[in-house]
Amino acid sequence: MADDRAVADLESFLAERGEPLLRTAVLLAGSKEAGEDLLQAGLERLLRHRRQVHGDPEGYLRRTLYNLATDTWRRQRAWRGRLRLLQNTAVAGTADRTADIDARDALIRLLRQLPPRQRAVIVGRYWEQLTEAEAAAMLGCSVGSIKSASSRGLRRLRELSGPALGAGGGLATEKSR
Repeated sequence: MADDRAVADLESFLAERGEPLLRTAVLLAGSKEAGEDLLQAGLERLLRHRRQVHGDPEGYLRRTLYNLATDTWRRQRAWRGRLRLLQNTAVAGTADRTADIDARDALIRLLRQLPPRQRAVIVGRYWEQLTEAEAAAMLGCSVGSIKSASSRGLRRLRELSGPALGAGGGLATEKSR
C-alpha cells in the first residue's frame, strides 16, 4: 500500500515538475536522449531513497541530477579528451529548422565544451536561475567557487560563441538582466 502511494506521489510530482527537470537534465547531459537517461537515473535514486527525502523531492532530485552528470563527466574524461565534441561543419539538410532551434543547439554545443564544474554552474545559475548561494548548496561548494566558475564559464562561452551566436553574444549575464 505504501508503494502504491509512493508511485502516485511520484506521478503527480512528475506531472507538475517533469518538463523543467527534463530540460535541466538535457542541458547537463548534452542531448535529449542522455538527458532522459539522466533524469531516469535520478528518479530511480529518488525512489530508492524516498524514506530519507523529507518534504519536496525536487531539491533532492536536482542535486542528484547534478551529481550524476558530474560523475558521468568524470568517467568519460579519459576518452572525451581524445574526441572533438564540437564540429564546426554544418549538418546537411538542416535548412528546414528554425533559428531558435539552431541557437539552442549552438548553445548546447558550446556548453559541452566547458569543463564539468563550469557547465553545472552555468546551467544552475543562468538556466535554472539559482542564486549563488543556492547553486553553492546544490553543488556542495562555496559561493566563491560558484562566482569563479561562473565568471570563467561565461568568459569561455563568449570566446567560443563569437560567430556562433552573433555579435550580441546571446548570453545573458547578471549585469545585463
